[in-house]
Amino acid sequence: MIALADVNYFEPWWVQIVKSLAIFAVIFGILPVLIIYERKLLGRFQGRYGPNRVGPFGLMQPLAEIVKFAMKEPFRTTTSIGALYRLAPVVSIITAVGALAILPWGGVQHIFGQRVGLYGIDVSIGPLYVFALAGISFYGIMLGGWASGSKYSFLGAMRGAAQLISYEVSQGLAIVGVLISAQTLSLTGIVHAQGGMWYFIPQFAGFLVFLVASFAETNRAPFDLIEADAELVAGYFTEYGGTPFVAYLFAEYANMIVVSGMAVTIFFGGWLMPFGIHPPGWVDPFIVLAKLLIVFTFFIWIRATLPRLRYDQLMSFGWKILLPLATLNLLVTAIVVAT
Repeated sequence: MIALADVNYFEPWWVQIVKSLAIFAVIFGILPVLIIYERKLLGRFQGRYGPNRVGPFGLMQPLAEIVKFAMKEPFRTTTSIGALYRLAPVVSIITAVGALAILPWGGVQHIFGQRVGLYGIDVSIGPLYVFALAGISFYGIMLGGWASGSKYSFLGAMRGAAQLISYEVSQGLAIVGVLISAQTLSLTGIVHAQGGMWYFIPQFAGFLVFLVASFAETNRAPFDLIEADAELVAGYFTEYGGTPFVAYLFAEYANMIVVSGMAVTIFFGGWLMPFGIHPPGWVDPFIVLAKLLIVFTFFIWIRATLPRLRYDQLMSFGWKILLPLATLNLLVTAIVVAT
């Protein structure tokens, strides 16, 4: 067999199965919570009511919408390509959940007499693993737009191709400075390397580039040109309804969790507390969750604040500002580390 990556800590097979099921259960459980959290917060930002009709304080609104979409009659246009039309949302979901598998929620802990790492798997090529899955998730958008048989969907998919490829370059370069400083590609190793200082401080420029590029990678405002409803009806998923539409929505929020978790892990010390505080090991996941929620809230804040860019502004900003800034940050970091 060909080894694709070294695993830093090997666990019994049954532990891997339990952790895989736990990842799916947590993500499926937390996504409706994040949806209602975003809508409530947007209501406060914009001076209006959020969801307040279904259930106490409107908290059952996501469940009502899931039931509504699940009961819708499935249909597709006569010009669509059936197999690829159904495959596209599945690709988006699998890649999003697959990237969640390497986010570290804590170190290795003793649970029921068994040493268990609080992550899906700790591979020696953590960031490369995430970017590989991000490259595959791109096909979920392209296939969805092309297989729908609609020119509006296809235009949205083509916008997605240009946008994701452009900003993925800057996003990747933004974290190379951290990798040089930590001297490892293991995400748990990067967390341990921040014991003295979180990389948010020395790599502030890299963090800004990573965060802005992440807005574009997750199709969030002000970079939601893929879903520009005033120009493209609804973008690449114009012809999708019912559960396939929910699948794309699920993938978008899962990708937001992935990039928020990556930002927490790479720049904010993961489960480490500031000022040398060492809480008990069982607190680690709650520390990561609190940091992740702060980054996720910033995503919502930006959506409520900034208007959508024009497409030419989107591309110019990515290639003429973000990419040179990420390259300059990489060069400065390499010189400092080398000298």
